[in-house]
Amino acid sequence: MDKHDIITIDGPVGSGKSTIGKLLADRKGLIYLDTGAMYRVVGLECVKRGIDQDDAGALKRLCDEVRITFRQGTAGQRVFSSGTDVTDAIRKPEISMAASRVSAVKTVREALVGLQRQAGREGGIVVDGRDAGTVIFPGARFKFYLDASPEVRAQRRYKELVEKGFKIVYSSIFSDIQKRDRDDSSRELAPLKPADDAIVIDTTEMSIEDVLGRISREIERRCSSLP
Repeated sequence: MDKHDIITIDGPVGSGKSTIGKLLADRKGLIYLDTGAMYRVVGLECVKRGIDQDDAGALKRLCDEVRITFRQGTAGQRVFSSGTDVTDAIRKPEISMAASRVSAVKTVREALVGLQRQAGREGGIVVDGRDAGTVIFPGARFKFYLDASPEVRAQRRYKELVEKGFKIVYSSIFSDIQKRDRDDSSRELAPLKPADDAIVIDTTEMSIEDVLGRISREIERRCSSLP
């Protein structure tokens, strides 16, 4: 791989893209950018401040005001909103739904896509999200789209939240995931879908190492086929 390459990993909630993105970036010595976390920060601030999640003007002002930063800690990457650690807060189910809603607002997407492109302007980055390969970096050299059955994705998210101390019911997580899938794939602005040139991987019955191995082999195959 060239040090300026961009790898995009898209997919629905619970497909494993964040876990895979972090590990892949670490193994390849690349920067990792979690675009979904950025929308979650906006969703969190929207809920905290009582902002109408459909008010494009208010959301634009919020995006201009909030500073979203990432820092690498001993326990992994942490997410900050204007200096406050919100890594765990943005993973709450209600914030996930708020993130999905505000991400459909044009002013929010324009603001955050601008920041995301700036972060990846030098390349050498792994970007995961919903539209990393279709909108943010359509010219990326390596594009992947991870998917899995709704049941498996709900189980993964349920386990993740329980391990973090959240009291949650599986059926609620499953319903939320079904709604997120409908909302994200049917919205008019940057709908969730694989890029035409993305490699689609069904992770339903695959381990983390299996997925990483598949992606690494695809990258090596593409590199070896180039003149």
